[in-house]
Formats: sequence, structure tokens, C-alpha cells
Amino acid sequence: MKVYGTASRPRTDTGRASRLEERHLLDRVSAKDMHAFEDLYRIYQPRLARFLINLVQRPQLVEEVLNDTMMAVWQTAGTFRGASKPSTWIFAIAYRKALRARARWPDPLEDPPSDTRVSDDPQPDEELHHSRLHDALQAAMNQLSPDHRAVVDLTYFHGLGYREIAEIMACPVDTVKTRMFHARRRLKDAMAGGLADWL
Repeated sequence: MKVYGTASRPRTDTGRASRLEERHLLDRVSAKDMHAFEDLYRIYQPRLARFLINLVQRPQLVEEVLNDTMMAVWQTAGTFRGASKPSTWIFAIAYRKALRARARWPDPLEDPPSDTRVSDDPQPDEELHHSRLHDALQAAMNQLSPDHRAVVDLTYFHGLGYREIAEIMACPVDTVKTRMFHARRRLKDAMAGGLADWL
């Protein structure tokens, strides 16, 4: 039985710092505590890298935008007032930095042919299915606009709700919902055959 409406997504909070711990780290960073900044960087580096690669679509820009984001966090941590979660505040900075980077470098680079070769090694069926699903999803996501990609990425890969995404993207919640609706529709259209069934 299919249920339509709000997507059920697993929260992946294991191993992450709590909101209170992150707030405490930001307080320490605002006092220019380098150890706290290093801890915050370790928490956010993998999450931001994952978000940014889908948004900027240029691997060589991800590190630059991530570092610009964390530099802004270092410089402006004292301005965080707690009106949102620390993660929402940091992802909003990353989102704005990514949009600026995309404006400077608008066309994504094509993957070199050597990076797209399929291995000749035999794989179990499950691994093959997962690989095909991943490739089809990545190709479909690459066809989305940056705003649509950001909404999908923040929802499914970072477990954020529509309100948090609206804060990050500085737009109304209804706009986020509309973008998600159109992104899902475009993903479903772009994915071949049975691969679209999971959407």
C-alpha cells in the first residue's frame, strides 16, 4: 500500500552532536576557541561536503565553499542567537556561499570518461541494483535546478524538515513544499522504469 503526503525519512542522528552541544560549541567559537572550532568542523565537514557536492556540482569547488562557510561560522558565531538550530544556521550559510560559487562558475564539469567506466568484476545482484539506483538517481538529480536539488538533498540526505529548509533557503515553507513537489515529479520522470517506484 502506498501512502502519499509527507515523506517518511529516517533520522540519522547517531554520532552527531546534540543541538545543545552544538550551541555550546558555537558559544566557544564566538570566544575564538580554536579547539571548539575544530570540533565543530569535524561535525559539519562530512555533512556540508555531501550537501555542497549536490548543489555546486563541481568537486573542486566543494572544499572552497565548505572552507568559506566554516570561515564565516568562525567570524560570525557571535551573531547566532538560537532562533533556529545551529545546523539550520550553518546550512543556510553554506547554501548562500554555494549559490555565490555557482554564479561565478555556472556550468558543471562533465565527469571524465575514465571515471564512468563500469568495473569488469562480477558483483552480487543487490550491489548491482544499488549501483544502478544510485547512478539513475544521481543522473536525475543533476537535471534538477539548484533549488530543487537543495530541497531534495536537505530532506532525504540530511533529514531536515520543511521549516528548517525554508530558513536555510530564506523562502516560505510553501515554496519549499512546491519545490519538493516539482523535484519529485521531475525525478520520477527522469528515472527509468521501475527505478521511479521508490519515489
